[in-house]
Amino acid sequence: MSTLRDNIQGAKDALTTPLPTPPALTAIAAPQDLKARLEWGEPALTIVDVRDRETYNRKRITGAIPMPIECLVEQAKASLEAVRDIYVYGADDAQTKEAAELLRQAGFVHVAELQGGVEGWTAVGGSINGVDSVSTR
Repeated sequence: MSTLRDNIQGAKDALTTPLPTPPALTAIAAPQDLKARLEWGEPALTIVDVRDRETYNRKRITGAIPMPIECLVEQAKASLEAVRDIYVYGADDAQTKEAAELLRQAGFVHVAELQGGVEGWTAVGGSINGVDSVSTR
């Protein structure tokens, strides 16, 4: 009669490849990496949109929180843990890089620059929200 431990070991031995895992956070992240983490069901991350509020309201990545770059550090310190995985995007890759640097300098240790912003996100089939999202789906 086999034990539970034997059954578990047998299952482990039968695996020929490692179990898939979502991509890890990197300093510069491709939209498909974030999408893979979200599809995996990875809850331990935050998506931050640093564009102005009007642009955010028009079209944004689903689940992104608004933190305009002018008050980014203040809002982030008030609402995010320093060790949280943060994906940040702006109006363009230059603004994204600037925002990521501000967060890193403020002590946030896991910050990824989401390349391509909303356009890169929609190019990989990522979900969007906002008043413009109805006409662009």
